[in-house]
Amino acid sequence: MKRITVTVTLLLLIAFAASTGMKAQSGPDTTTLVYKVKIDKMIAAPLWRSVKKSFVEADSLDADFMLLHMNTYGGQVDIADSMRTLILNHRIPVLVFIDNQAISAGALIAIAADSIYMRPGASIGAATVVDQTGQKMPDKYQSFMRGMMRATAEAHGKKPVVKDGDTTWVWHRDPEIAQAMVDPSIVLKSIVDTGQVLTFTALEAIKYGFSEGEAENIEQVMEMAGIKNYNIKELKLSAVDKLIMLLVNPAVSGLLIILIIGGIYFELQSPGVGFPLAAAAVAALLYFAPMYLEGAAENWHLIIFILGIILVLLEIFAFPGFGVTGVLGVIGIVTGLAFVMIDKIVFRFGPSTDGVREVLAAFAIVVLATFISFFLSLWLSRKLFAPNRLFGSLALETSVNQADGFVSFDKVKLHSLVGSSGTAHTVLRPSGKVMIDGDVWPAVAETGFIARGAAITVRREEQGQLYVVESGKA
Repeated sequence: MKRITVTVTLLLLIAFAASTGMKAQSGPDTTTLVYKVKIDKMIAAPLWRSVKKSFVEADSLDADFMLLHMNTYGGQVDIADSMRTLILNHRIPVLVFIDNQAISAGALIAIAADSIYMRPGASIGAATVVDQTGQKMPDKYQSFMRGMMRATAEAHGKKPVVKDGDTTWVWHRDPEIAQAMVDPSIVLKSIVDTGQVLTFTALEAIKYGFSEGEAENIEQVMEMAGIKNYNIKELKLSAVDKLIMLLVNPAVSGLLIILIIGGIYFELQSPGVGFPLAAAAVAALLYFAPMYLEGAAENWHLIIFILGIILVLLEIFAFPGFGVTGVLGVIGIVTGLAFVMIDKIVFRFGPSTDGVREVLAAFAIVVLATFISFFLSLWLSRKLFAPNRLFGSLALETSVNQADGFVSFDKVKLHSLVGSSGTAHTVLRPSGKVMIDGDVWPAVAETGFIARGAAITVRREEQGQLYVVESGKA
């Protein structure tokens, strides 16, 4: 009996040990999660949106490393500044694989990372600030970029180097080398001569501490970083994200400007239709909303644009004649649309020759879009609103026939109609048509606007033209 008891006890112990061992083998997953972000486009608002979303998602997944897969020739300085600040302040170690180029703003972003790996033949540097035409910006812009490059390198601190038994502390990434990538006047012995902007090859970057090594692909990057068992995740953009990135594209923004201006002009030419104004409103929403979400549009941009719209509406309905109110409204609309296109760094440093050039370029784009809209609207007006066209019944006729109830002023003395009452046959804004005793007459509203169907009274007649007011307001 004792033997049976001992045997059972041993079997239970073996089973317990086996189950414990199985639990140990199926314990917590030790796979390293690496979140990859592609930076292979111009540094601008669309890319900044995907980078921000990637870092947020990496945090939610508790990723162990961020990997920036980079190949860029640069872009907007303010967007690059936002990216490098995000990288420097991020709790997850950030690796960069320069898969060809990290030029200009791309160099700033790469230097912010904890480790840099470069494909053989890749380059990093050439971070001088230039305008849209490639011309060098004034020194205050270069000073700003030098300071950012220097501060970014300094943020990685120093490391001990032992030589001949003595320990010295050297910069992990030399700030002087970093700013030499911006300023051609900086001379670094055996590295760069005066008059040259510094750009490193992969081997030079390794030699001077700006790269941890050469790698042909991401697998080699992981191996060099000591990451063996890993899983790579990547952001999958939703349909909304893709739409927003499309709308902030400069070419699409230009088309939206044409729709905004053209819709407003079209509505003024064909009052009462409604569709052109609705199209302009939708285009304005698609133009400003993504820009606002991406930080390109500020509150004051929207305020200027909305005030411009209000002033134009006041000119149409309250103060007809296209005077000062209308001119100010158009200026407000154009200004609001143009300022969204201007890099915020221009406003940060105040007026300068290059800053003025960028502002003028933005206004030129909007003005060009305005002219395109104007001519397109004229063409569409003739195609759509002329008699016998698709919307011909919505526009005033170019000729009148007696069979349709119209009479000419040579058969009836217009002067005898003064004091007569009738109704507005069309909207008078201020010109239109009125019906008096069953006859339709061209007329002008003295108040600037009379709604269709409103009761009217003929106030006066001058040179074959009736001038009317709304009854009760005479």
